[in-house]
Amino acid sequence: MTATAVGTPTARTTARVAGAAAGALLTLAGVAAAPAHAVGYRYWSYWESDGGKPWAYATQGPATARPADGDAVGFRFAVSKEADDTAKPTAAPDFTRICGNVAAKDGTKRIAVVVDFGGPADAPPGETPPTPRITTGCAQVRPDATGAEALAAVAKPLRYDSGAMLCGIAGHPARGCGEEVGEEPTASPAAAAKEKQDDGGGGPSVGVLAGGAAVLALGGAAIWKARRRG
Repeated sequence: MTATAVGTPTARTTARVAGAAAGALLTLAGVAAAPAHAVGYRYWSYWESDGGKPWAYATQGPATARPADGDAVGFRFAVSKEADDTAKPTAAPDFTRICGNVAAKDGTKRIAVVVDFGGPADAPPGETPPTPRITTGCAQVRPDATGAEALAAVAKPLRYDSGAMLCGIAGHPARGCGEEVGEEPTASPAAAAKEKQDDGGGGPSVGVLAGGAAVLALGGAAIWKARRRG
């Protein structure tokens, strides 16, 4: 059966995201000099596994990536401090286990889908992750289907924002979309001074910001650009 994505971004919204990426790249120098206001962001990240390989951070977003038959896609909700420390799904991309009981069918492909809702520390204030924490499903979709369509075939509802960013899967989180996670109070002025010294005086590095903008330009986890809208 061919599955159609629910709430999948259109080509127009994808183009708007790409335009936002270009703007972010043009303003990196100015942003790099600004003081840090968050220790991280809370968002859904997108992962891929090609033919049973370990999870790899996707270089495209789910709305444009087109996994092949036998691949796995993963979605993980977590708080990440840097673009390169994003938490992976804690379940393995085991296509055989997830799709082993789904027979191949002409005119379709099978994609193993893993959704990891994260732990209590990842959930927004006042919310708790669903139980079980991890859900899996085998999406049998048309040959040119995207990762977003595979997700929609096994996990609903999906919630996107106006910039085509994936905000919620199966009702989690109920609100918000890639919001900043504020800095925790330091224990003492001395601890605050040490933290500032350790991070080079405050503010995200040009490398982190450039990496985030590149991720957006490729259509990946858009959170590292979304704060440009503020």
